[in-house]
Amino acid sequence: MTRPTLRSLAAAALLCIGLGGCGAPGGLGPGEVAQPVISQPRPKPLWPSWTESPSSGGTAVAGRVPPPQPLAGAPAVGAEGIEKVDVMAVVRADKAMKRFGDGKKIEGPGKAGVRPARFADLTGDGKPELIVAADTETGRSVLSVYTAAGGKIVPILFTSGRRMHVETVGTDLLVRTTDDDGSAHDIRYHWDGQRLSVLSDEHKFGNAISAPGSGTCPAPLPSGSETPAPIPTPTNRGGR
Repeated sequence: MTRPTLRSLAAAALLCIGLGGCGAPGGLGPGEVAQPVISQPRPKPLWPSWTESPSSGGTAVAGRVPPPQPLAGAPAVGAEGIEKVDVMAVVRADKAMKRFGDGKKIEGPGKAGVRPARFADLTGDGKPELIVAADTETGRSVLSVYTAAGGKIVPILFTSGRRMHVETVGTDLLVRTTDDDGSAHDIRYHWDGQRLSVLSDEHKFGNAISAPGSGTCPAPLPSGSETPAPIPTPTNRGGR
């Protein structure tokens, strides 16, 4: 039997490709159109100056609590939306934030006070939430997020940490903090229909000894997250 030469094998391969009989599994068939590539959301810093500064001040803390309830004494949200409310009045009405309600505001890192307010849609309903962060004299920072429900202001997240910088990833909120030993903590929050809850939690150790089982702890995407449920009427304080 005559063995095929390298040249004859190459010619056969080219013929096979030309006839479309040797396509890779999963390839497009005749007349099929490739699906468009959907770009993924990229992180967008809310306070870029704090992102770049190593002394911005402020381990992230968040816990599970009963459903949140509206803030007593907070200003009402009118037809113009939460973007028009008095931010410092909201801060003073929130027990977790009222110590920063003296009106001291800051425009950059390195000082104690309330950072400029930021607004972003974190519930997926097309309306923005109010995001407030404050830096303390001790180098820690605190952050609260508020949404509007029935004309009232509802706190849906409270967290704190050192050297905090915050980003939005689509409708998710990414909070990055760094401890004095160089370890970093990145927590991604996702709207669960009542509050911003932890979607993923990653702890990167610096000089500290890592504990067994520590590291990245991704959580599955909540069911129906493509179309978040509307905000129910809260009954209890939450997000802390």
